[in-house]
Amino acid sequence: MQVPAPPRPLRLTFAAALLGMVTVSCSSGGSTMPKSPVSRTTAERSYEAAYDAGWREGRQLFRDGGKGASIREVVWGGCVRRSLKAEPQDVVAQDRGAWVLGCKQGVGSKTDRRPPTGQVTRREPDPDLLARFQSWAAAHGTKQPAQLARQLVLVHLGERDYDVELSTAYGDTTAQTEVKRLADAFVTWWNSDDGDNARAWNLIVSARAGKHIIIRSL
Repeated sequence: MQVPAPPRPLRLTFAAALLGMVTVSCSSGGSTMPKSPVSRTTAERSYEAAYDAGWREGRQLFRDGGKGASIREVVWGGCVRRSLKAEPQDVVAQDRGAWVLGCKQGVGSKTDRRPPTGQVTRREPDPDLLARFQSWAAAHGTKQPAQLARQLVLVHLGERDYDVELSTAYGDTTAQTEVKRLADAFVTWWNSDDGDNARAWNLIVSARAGKHIIIRSL
């Protein structure tokens, strides 16, 4: 049985649809449109932005304090300590080590920039160090607060500088006196026991949600 041909308007509709499919296929298959900036990796953007923010801070510190600022910020750890409260914090927190690097270079008498080529901050859990602290605390009357420490992380901010972060079971609203007791015990135990050819600057105690609830110098 012969199937009758569709009416003319319907044939035109089919042809238009087919032409549209061919056009879309050709344009999508050979697309050479430039990639959106969003396609760059988040890690790349983060360390570049953090470095730039640190560099600007360093240059301002040098303009305000001259060579004395360089000694204070580089040798005495000023850039590292500033990084904990530097703005914009959402940028700095992505790669605090890159911010510190930018700050150190910016505060120098030279103006050449040597930005990093990758993420600078490196977090290294150290369960052995935590166990040693808790063992010491148990023998020195501070067992209870030390037991609330869940993880110890060495936050490397470059080749030499690092912070120590204690993640705890504390909530954001825990009484400061209780948190202070833990921080005091850790600082006493640490007693400037830095690693080989490196310097620890800060103890950061974090609540279980990750918020920093106390920061102490080491």
